[in-house]
Amino acid sequence: MRRVPVESSVIRDVGYDAAKSVLEIGFRNGGVYRYHLVPARVHRELMAAESPGRYLNQEIKPRFPGQEVE
Repeated sequence: MRRVPVESSVIRDVGYDAAKSVLEIGFRNGGVYRYHLVPARVHRELMAAESPGRYLNQEIKPRFPGQEVE
């Protein structure tokens, strides 16, 4: 999945597969996580968030299953 860089102190880049509703987040510490069953709206809101890291912690992690992939 292709990821695009974001302005964040925690998140390095973000990718989204709309067909599978999978959000992939690369972290500055080197980890990569995939979150499943994520609607396109949530991806758009993450990309538009003033603080992507805060949005991830408040809106994504509590609601969507995630797993480390790298």
